[in-house]
Amino acid sequence: MNTVLITGCSSGFGLDTARWFLDRDWSVIATMRTPRDDLLPPSDRLRILPLDVTDADSIARAIDAAGPFDVLVNNAGVGMVSPLEGVTMDKVRELIETNTLGTIAMTQAALPGFRAQGSGVIVNVTSGVTFQPLPLMSIYTASKAAVNAFTESLAIELEPLGIRARIVIPGRAPETPFGDNARGRMGMNIPEPYMPIAAQVFARFQETGGPLTYSKDVAEAVWRAATDPTAPMRLPAGADAVARAGGAA
Repeated sequence: MNTVLITGCSSGFGLDTARWFLDRDWSVIATMRTPRDDLLPPSDRLRILPLDVTDADSIARAIDAAGPFDVLVNNAGVGMVSPLEGVTMDKVRELIETNTLGTIAMTQAALPGFRAQGSGVIVNVTSGVTFQPLPLMSIYTASKAAVNAFTESLAIELEPLGIRARIVIPGRAPETPFGDNARGRMGMNIPEPYMPIAAQVFARFQETGGPLTYSKDVAEAVWRAATDPTAPMRLPAGADAVARAGGAA
């Protein structure tokens, strides 16, 4: 039986991806900063582990407790919506520590096991903002674009070892808590000259018309990346992400 370890399973893409793999008879190791056993259906194929991807000791404990697994899905991440002038460098470092360095650290920790098995798949979930620049998203975009570049380079060095690396790139998903979480991380310190563009961005977060991304789109793309050796390096997830990918090509 195949086993997947998924980070960031307390909500949104991670939670639905865990459900997707469980429904297809995989063993699932769902990790969360604060574990909860009421989010996923009970199953003898499910384990829930605590994990903070910014903490080296937490990563080591989770990898040790997980035992061998076949696929790592790096989904844990945080959002940020703020003009650059409105955010402290401590907040910038905090976001990059989670989105970028947390992904790199988890990948590094999983590689010895994959090498010993002679196989493994790494799926890194990034963002459609890497297709199309958006205002107030410069720091968040940088953190995700770095993961794209990291994964593409890493895939080349891992291929001779029988290990695959792929990127899933979701679009805008109003059904997830991303927008609320991102606004919460910025506080209300928006310099006055940026207020008009901030109002436009926040209004856009509330829009539900037009092409969108749903959690099941992301789960399906992660599944393909994990199970299809012929999957492309970048898999857009969601109708809007697919459209943006075509425009960026």
